[in-house]
Amino acid sequence: MMVRRVSCGMWLGAAMMCCVAGAAADKLGEMQTRFDHEKNPVHRAKLLEKLGDAEFDEARRAFKANDINAVGTVLEKYRDNVRVALEGLKKKRADAQKDSNGYRQLEIHVRRGIRETDEIILRVPEEYQPPLEIVRRDLDSMDRELIRMLFHHRDEQTGAPKGSEPTASPVHPTSSEHPTGAPEDQQ
Repeated sequence: MMVRRVSCGMWLGAAMMCCVAGAAADKLGEMQTRFDHEKNPVHRAKLLEKLGDAEFDEARRAFKANDINAVGTVLEKYRDNVRVALEGLKKKRADAQKDSNGYRQLEIHVRRGIRETDEIILRVPEEYQPPLEIVRRDLDSMDRELIRMLFHHRDEQTGAPKGSEPTASPVHPTSSEHPTGAPEDQQ
């Protein structure tokens, strides 16, 4: 009798896990559809936050199920979604410094995506790492582009070298005009 209860409990637990995984996949598909059909690039970047989190959850679930190919597919889809969101922002809002809405959210989430990808790369067998490393490099490249767009300096636009200083140094208000540094009343 005890064996039958344990056996039924295990089957019930397995069935519930399948239902949860199926519901998560439906939710992910629904979120992906919303992302794909969104026309406003800022809204799309903000949708990516929720979609990306759901994709990371799916990648973790696939990893626990030892489905490494699915992990790679999910992370590649995340990278492609980031690329779509970034390209949309660049088309509609060219100056990220003046109008950073969407860019900020995207950069923060891409940074989180890089961390998630790094964590997965460390845990997967070596033969599965190269495609994941490509995804990681692509995310890092897009993150660097976002940072450059958000925090570019005027010096870079004009071609002046970074950190260039004027040739004549200003006179400090407390220093004397005399080259020897002697006070004016000692002459």
